[in-house]
Amino acid sequence: MAKVHPPFDPEVAAALLAVNQELPPSLTPDLIGRLRERTEAGHTMSLDEIRGHVHAEELLVPGRGGAPDVALLAMRPKGSDPASALPGLYFIHGGGMVAGNNRTGIAWALEWMAAIPMVVVSVDYRLAPENPHPAPVEDCYCGLEWVGDHVVELGIDPDRLVIAGGSAGGGLAAATALVARDRGGPQARGQLLVCPMIDDRAITPSSNELVGEGVWDSISNATGWSSLLGDAAGGPRVSPYAAPARATDLSGLPTAFIEAGSVETFRDESVDYASRIWQAGGQAELHIWPGGCHGFDEVVPEAPLSREARAARVNWLRRVLAE
Repeated sequence: MAKVHPPFDPEVAAALLAVNQELPPSLTPDLIGRLRERTEAGHTMSLDEIRGHVHAEELLVPGRGGAPDVALLAMRPKGSDPASALPGLYFIHGGGMVAGNNRTGIAWALEWMAAIPMVVVSVDYRLAPENPHPAPVEDCYCGLEWVGDHVVELGIDPDRLVIAGGSAGGGLAAATALVARDRGGPQARGQLLVCPMIDDRAITPSSNELVGEGVWDSISNATGWSSLLGDAAGGPRVSPYAAPARATDLSGLPTAFIEAGSVETFRDESVDYASRIWQAGGQAELHIWPGGCHGFDEVVPEAPLSREARAARVNWLRRVLAE
């Protein structure tokens, strides 16, 4: 018997027919290589393409505690004065913890930069399963710490910094904010979490609703988490720095923007995370987009639903980054 879930938006449903032909909705370990190929081909811009929009510089910073160096991509609006401090955004790419690099999903960042002049630094973290937890989040925090130490040369206003990411990047953004709070690291003004991957336990209704349909179904989610955590996934000893929904204390975090589609695996954990931020005395803006699948604004970029979602992100950034 099929699982019951909200209906897909009609435009999303039509587009999913083509999307699921390119990559099946259920990612199994043997398909990780294919996901990497599709991510590189369809969601990752070349450096030359990026430089057609903004000034972009590749940086290599020392890893923490003898870990490999971390590659950052620093972007600044063309024609901006390098001596003037702009808002900063630290970007963490998606890819299910197993795919992508610091140019993946950068179209989002370019759109934000076009709306709000800012400096964006995107991090290239190590991928699972070759590099399980804590490698990805340690790379992300390492990059953030370096940015915090080099705001002057980057031209970033240290009081106007946001951590942002989508999917796995959204989960790593939430985790990086937790690490920064707990280690006394750079304090961001906000965290922008787009359909964040934050809970390995598969205990919410939405985490089990999709099987063999949509984007990033329950099987894909199990593959992603087991790649990151191995046999520990779903067990009692998973760190909140791996799965932020595990955190028991969500106080003292940057104000959050959290969104998901109503027909995706991460819907209920996103709602719960926002609710617990409120309950801890923090602030969050929550959007659950009706009929949206995971990553719907990339699946149907011109649909009214997608345009509204992208506008909501920009509006939140404007408010949070206002002087």
